[in-house]
Amino acid sequence: MLCARGGQKLRPFLCAQVSGFHTSKPGLAPRSFFGVEDFVDDDNSRPYTYQKGKKSKNPNKHVSFKQRTVAYMEPFTLDVFISKRFVSASITHRVTCKQVAVAGTNSKDIKAVLKSRSDIPACLSVGQILSDRAREADVYTASYTPRDRDKFEGKIRAVVQSLIDNGIDIKIYLD
Repeated sequence: MLCARGGQKLRPFLCAQVSGFHTSKPGLAPRSFFGVEDFVDDDNSRPYTYQKGKKSKNPNKHVSFKQRTVAYMEPFTLDVFISKRFVSASITHRVTCKQVAVAGTNSKDIKAVLKSRSDIPACLSVGQILSDRAREADVYTASYTPRDRDKFEGKIRAVVQSLIDNGIDIKIYLD
């Protein structure tokens, strides 16, 4: 390293030779790390990186009071997943995204007892076990919104009805 006046070290600096558009005088401009200067984001502040979340089309969009407070007023949500082979359900805390109680017919303790892992009696037993585990975690209310592809009937209704029968208050939001 070179030492300048005052004992400071000089570091090497990458520069690319550029010429002005209107003037033919060559000048030195800092060169990007990747060698391509075009990879910057919208506000030209940092190199382009992939982001998981999508940017909102309207960043100044008004968010209602209900949208801002519903996660705190009803902190627990019920999630039910039913496939051809098994049934699982969980109660999740919205703010921390932690699962408070989980039950499914794919677990060892339930698998041995059931005759079939995907019929209505299996759904009823999943609801009963989930309600017991939720009460152990001091959760007595939850909200449930079915997914777009799900209809609130049959096996899903059996899981939710079993939870209600076993002491968990479920608020159901249907469109």
